[in-house]
Amino acid sequence: MALPEFSLRQLLEAGVHYGHQTQRWNPRMAEFIYGDRNGIHILDLTQTLPMLDAALQVVRDTVAKGGRVLFVGTKRQAQKPIADAAERSAQFYMNHRWLGGTLTNWKTVSQSISRLKAIDETMAGGAEGLTKKERLQLEREQSKLQASLGGIRDMGGLPDLLFVVDVNKEDLAILEARKLGIPVVAVVDTNCSPDGVDYIIPGNDDAARAIALYCDLASRAALDGMSAQMGAAGVDMGALSEAPEELLDEPTQEQATADA
Repeated sequence: MALPEFSLRQLLEAGVHYGHQTQRWNPRMAEFIYGDRNGIHILDLTQTLPMLDAALQVVRDTVAKGGRVLFVGTKRQAQKPIADAAERSAQFYMNHRWLGGTLTNWKTVSQSISRLKAIDETMAGGAEGLTKKERLQLEREQSKLQASLGGIRDMGGLPDLLFVVDVNKEDLAILEARKLGIPVVAVVDTNCSPDGVDYIIPGNDDAARAIALYCDLASRAALDGMSAQMGAAGVDMGALSEAPEELLDEPTQEQATADA
């Protein structure tokens, strides 16, 4: 595997270059703006292209070193692609609502995750000995905790990198990461400030196609990092992928007897 490739055409087709209305701009993003059309700012994709590539490299390198990447995107159109990207690349996500203290008060969050796991075990065992009312209360608590913490239940500690869509909406997550010195990769639109973002991806943070593209590329970069990590550990990825075919090619005992 290699770092995922993408083209200027792909960015254009996904609408990455469309910013917000000119009156809603943040002057701190001026250097990344190419111009405006019909009252809408247009981002300079010749800058986005290498910056997105650099951000993907950071995602890859973090995972290759055994690090954890936390995907963060709680706006409606980002929820599914954020969760899919994290699950596909064996990483972690927050896509419901950022709980204050998720990073800075990890000890308390860990206790809530333990509570979720305990409820899951109880429900899996048929919730024996509980009344109908108690069971209903437990189901409600389980649903609430799963929505808030399901994406980080197996993280086991603080992440090594945040991948964020919409820095305005996820400002609390970025603030907590900054306090703890956790680097941040983020898509930054024309109405946002890039302050606090270590690896800026100037781009549209509202269009579903653009969000899907960022998430897909980030998950593929993480997968490439996993391949590198396994390669460094002496696991032959090629042998793993070829093994099933080799087994299929081997004649069965019945075929061997028939041939004889």
